[in-house]
Amino acid sequence: MCATLDPDPKPSRRDLNPEERDAWLGLSLTPGLGGQTFRALLAAFGDPERIYATPLADLRRHVPAAVAQSIGNGPDSERIAPAHQWLDQPGNQLVTLADGDYPPRLLEITDPPPVLYLKGRRELLTQRSLAIVGSRNATPQGALNAAAFAEHLADAGLTIISGLASGIDTAAHQGGLRGKASTIAVTGTGLDIIYPARNKQLAYEIAENGAIISEFPLGTPSIAGNFPRRNRLISGMSLGCLVIEAALQSGSLITARLALEQGREVFAVPGSIHSPLARGCHALIKQGAKLAESARDILDELRWPRVAVNHAVPPDNDDPLWLAMGFEPVHLDALIARSGLTAQALSAMLLERELSGQIATLPGGLYQRIV
Repeated sequence: MCATLDPDPKPSRRDLNPEERDAWLGLSLTPGLGGQTFRALLAAFGDPERIYATPLADLRRHVPAAVAQSIGNGPDSERIAPAHQWLDQPGNQLVTLADGDYPPRLLEITDPPPVLYLKGRRELLTQRSLAIVGSRNATPQGALNAAAFAEHLADAGLTIISGLASGIDTAAHQGGLRGKASTIAVTGTGLDIIYPARNKQLAYEIAENGAIISEFPLGTPSIAGNFPRRNRLISGMSLGCLVIEAALQSGSLITARLALEQGREVFAVPGSIHSPLARGCHALIKQGAKLAESARDILDELRWPRVAVNHAVPPDNDDPLWLAMGFEPVHLDALIARSGLTAQALSAMLLERELSGQIATLPGGLYQRIV
């Protein structure tokens, strides 16, 4: 399908009063009350304050007796106290289904979370966005591609959404932060926990200049089953999903499948036929994903207004070193044989290009150009 651009949303926001906030928090933290049942109660009785005022007999028609009794007891002040403390910190906010600036595209999916925890720029939730996902074990070229796509697309006006994981997610957030429309990280943990820990500084930068969100309560640790749930929000908030480097069993393919189920566009960057990290992308392209060689491919497919997209100037491809390297990882011995250069001369050239950021060294004595 081809996405069409709807007008920029004009959300209306009303801050929750303390009683309303506690009602939303209380229901969201009620043991045994999942998102689907929470939404069913909202449909049946109205807002959370009305749900708490509903007689137990009526609640039992929708939830088990134990859950009805928990609701009948009112919001659990001990259970919601950590959320109170967190919300008292600058930049921390609660977003509910009743808010006018709830992410509009999440309302289109089958299971939008009733409550989102947010740290950072709330206005980004209603901006048009694109998801970028891929391997946690990205190659240097894959990371460079992710950052470049993200920066160009963010400069064109698309907020970049990803999952704060290592590899492609990290590079996508970094590129998004350099672009005009910034980036949103969707986590699979509570927002008081940064996972992976190595991305603590990146998370801080995103909270300052973008936004981090989660549907999981504070204190929720990194649990494998939470990440597929996180992925549905990454795709659900976006106009489309770009996959860069993914193995055939990659979690990124789950995000791509969810994007298709949600009626979103799916794009994939092709790679080497010899690379395991290209096979997932190639499989997506065979199944109908749009092949993306540049940001313009994505913008054209989304019927995005024409904007200038800057591209890095490539090196001189007549250079004997570039001719010898090609675009695949290559061993020093192969470079010597291909180029006819001496080992000493070649080593000096490689060091110079590595220091200038044009090539990267890989395990096993391999080199790869990254521009």
